[in-house]
Order: sequence, then structure tokens, then C-alpha cells
Amino acid sequence: MKIKIDTDNCISCGSCASIAPNTFKLNEDNKSEVLDKNGDSDDKILEAAKSCPVSVITLYDAEGKKLWPEN
Repeated sequence: MKIKIDTDNCISCGSCASIAPNTFKLNEDNKSEVLDKNGDSDDKILEAAKSCPVSVITLYDAEGKKLWPEN
């Protein structure tokens, strides 16, 4: 799974890091970043992305198809 984070619009709530702490962390600027794209299960990573209140986490499958957000 490929993970893209729009750090410019991240509001630093930390829900992604709380749900999938082996995949996401807040950096020194309190912006979300990927720690290890394989750190948590795909289900946990999707749950973490869905928890983002400003939808700055975009997920893609191995073929590049967008998984989240759905639009």
C-alpha cells in the first residue's frame, strides 16, 4: 500500500498515530508522517486514514488505484 500525506493541511490531531502507531507518527513540526508503510495491518492503516478529520491521508493499492478517500 502506498500512503500519501498532505502535510501542509495536517492539523496535528494525531488520530492516525494513535490508531496505527507503527505506521504513522507526528514529526518535530507535529505533522503526520509515515514511519513504516508496513508497520500495521492494511485494515488498521485504513482505519487511521478514515479517522483523519481533514482527510489528508490518501491510500493507494499496489497498482496505484486510490483506496481512500473514496471520491
